[in-house]
Amino acid sequence: MKHSTAFLILSAFLVPIAAHDHHEDQMPLDYVKFPYQAIYPGDDDVTADSIFSGITTFARLPWVQCLTKDKDDLFDVAFLGAPFDTGTSYRPGARFGPAGIRAGSRRLTLYGGYNVPLQVNPFLSGLKVVDCGDIPVTPYDNKYAIKQIENGHKQLLHRPAFSPLGNDSLTGQPLLPISLDGKNHPRIITLGGDHTIVLPLLRSIYSAYGAISVIHFDSHLDTWKPSVFGGAPSEQAAINHGTYFYWASQEGLIRNGSSIHGAIRTTLSGPADYTNDDESGFQRIEAREIDTIGTDGIIKKIRETVGTRPVYLSIDIDSIDPAFAPATGTPETGGWSTRELRTILRGLDGLHIVSADIVEVAPAYDTNAELTTMAAADVLFEVLSVMAKTPLGKVKEN
Repeated sequence: MKHSTAFLILSAFLVPIAAHDHHEDQMPLDYVKFPYQAIYPGDDDVTADSIFSGITTFARLPWVQCLTKDKDDLFDVAFLGAPFDTGTSYRPGARFGPAGIRAGSRRLTLYGGYNVPLQVNPFLSGLKVVDCGDIPVTPYDNKYAIKQIENGHKQLLHRPAFSPLGNDSLTGQPLLPISLDGKNHPRIITLGGDHTIVLPLLRSIYSAYGAISVIHFDSHLDTWKPSVFGGAPSEQAAINHGTYFYWASQEGLIRNGSSIHGAIRTTLSGPADYTNDDESGFQRIEAREIDTIGTDGIIKKIRETVGTRPVYLSIDIDSIDPAFAPATGTPETGGWSTRELRTILRGLDGLHIVSADIVEVAPAYDTNAELTTMAAADVLFEVLSVMAKTPLGKVKEN
């Protein structure tokens, strides 16, 4: 009897609590239940606040579970992790890249998010920018993992963008989408992952934009024939972080002749590798060219190659010299500095970058000072700033 009485008394207290499934009356007065934008300091606001606290998302952006319970939420730009590294040829560890890059981004807005050279605060530009977390990627089956990455990216890409395109700043005419399907798609910035992930990402991009021009910053070509790079001992082994652009070209995902590599400084099996690269549709900028034509010359070559076409931007962190970014899968000395790459990225201002990625960040090889993950985060800050300034729209042709 004593036990039964105690149970009834306890139940009387528990049932109302369990049944009460909303708690608005317990929330602070200034609490926003579903914020679509993080709170960042504007001009002359308080900065240097407690940015090291809280859950680690990219630049303290709101975490939206885009692939699960928040699958109907809309956004303009999403950061999305693809923790895959079983296509690498040397150092593994890029599966921890998304987490590392997010950690490296914590101090991005320490003094506010205003980008002085580009004269924009991408976090206060009116765009809805979120962190969608990671695609759940299996480490056991590359074929299945590559499909997971394609499907996850495509789910986000084919949502309507949160914000309308608006009007052209010069003519005042309404902007029309630049996509082939005529829809206003959001932009996705993918955190890799080794560079293999770009093949499924380009397959996703193709579904909205068709064959795309690619700007690729990397110390390596990544257009190698599978018979050369790794020898293709199996069908799946033929798809890896040195061959994904070969396959993308074979599948017609890349716009031939209007795509370009930058920071190339790899050794080759021989001149045939460059012949194959030509056939895959790429122009090349060698890393050493910065000594002769400078960052302005490199920017000029990139812009002349891609023109006004829609562009996909892929950045391997090893485009930066390992003195500045040591934590990568296949480091090559003689690369660009972090400052030089950021300058070149700012030179892409005005291009229609439909989506982007940064790959091959392997935090286990980083210094205690997080040099590589901070560099990756800062590079993406430039990319986001360029995106914020240029909507993915065009004026109707007469």
